[in-house]
Amino acid sequence: MIFGYGNMGKTYANSFMSSRFIKREDIFAFVRNKAKESENSIPEENILEEPSAIIGDFDIVILAVKPQDFSKLAAIISPYLKQNQMVLSIMAGVTMATIEKELGCSKIVRSMPNIPTQIGKGMTVFSASSAIDRKELFIIQNLINTTGKSIYVENEKLIDAATAISGSGPAYVFYFMNAMIKAATALGFSDSEAELLVNQTFMGSVDLQNASALSNENWIKKVASKGGTTEQALQVFNQNAVEEAIINAVRAANNRALELGS
Repeated sequence: MIFGYGNMGKTYANSFMSSRFIKREDIFAFVRNKAKESENSIPEENILEEPSAIIGDFDIVILAVKPQDFSKLAAIISPYLKQNQMVLSIMAGVTMATIEKELGCSKIVRSMPNIPTQIGKGMTVFSASSAIDRKELFIIQNLINTTGKSIYVENEKLIDAATAISGSGPAYVFYFMNAMIKAATALGFSDSEAELLVNQTFMGSVDLQNASALSNENWIKKVASKGGTTEQALQVFNQNAVEEAIINAVRAANNRALELGS
């Protein structure tokens, strides 16, 4: 059962089905307004907008609503949930303690996926309550891995850190790419040429780094020959404290994740 059938809720449903981990007829979703739902990959009769006893029949329930909507949802569904059900949360900032208090469930897995989960290239960091045993944790991780890769952490605080790194991280990448595209067009390339230049540069660089044992620092040295063009660009980055700005930005995102949880 998936509570909240927006982008992330549908991503999980589609990933479960495409990996053949769960059959489409076994996936149910709880939504605010059934009439607004379109392009559903699960049977229409499996989309619910009124709580009922059926909520307690599922082994795993997924919380895919916005953090600010959780308390209202909890009040609606908590009477129907059972102690033996596993709760997988993908809500930013909402702690396992809060989820347990609001829902009355003790088997909780808290995770932070990112938007590339939509194409099976996601990165998810997750943690679990002490009530989750190894077998259950293995099942949950297999579910999560249908959307990409995952890291399990014992320290729940690292979930907020992951929100700031991998959760928000794609936006940082798009921001940098967009700046490079603007620079390319300013130098005379067409929009389509600029996008191809930048997109392929990013993809190639990541693949190159993944294919080797060299650190990012070593790759920078390989590209930046002494007195060359790359060295000039890096000097501008250093003069404008770009690295420090990025670190400060991630810290600000982490602080916001903590605020959402409180």
